[in-house]
Amino acid sequence: MTGERRPLADRPLTEPHPSRLPSGHPDRARILAAHTAALAAGEAGYLDPASGLFVLSAGFLARRGTCCGRGCRHCPYVDDPPSEQA
Repeated sequence: MTGERRPLADRPLTEPHPSRLPSGHPDRARILAAHTAALAAGEAGYLDPASGLFVLSAGFLARRGTCCGRGCRHCPYVDDPPSEQA
């Protein structure tokens, strides 16, 4: 996926893919609140509430236009793998 142009995933930018932020993550609510605030302010990202590391927002990643393939938490390109046809 590195540098590959692809369409955005079919989900809101506010909702990360479950493989990147599972619903049971202990800091999920705080992370989503920080991410939503960054999106609303048009900021490139936010400080992770648990680790203090800077995390890029889905808005910033979408504006970049390509997936870097580094496993970003809010990657707007990652989607479910295609289902296998029987």
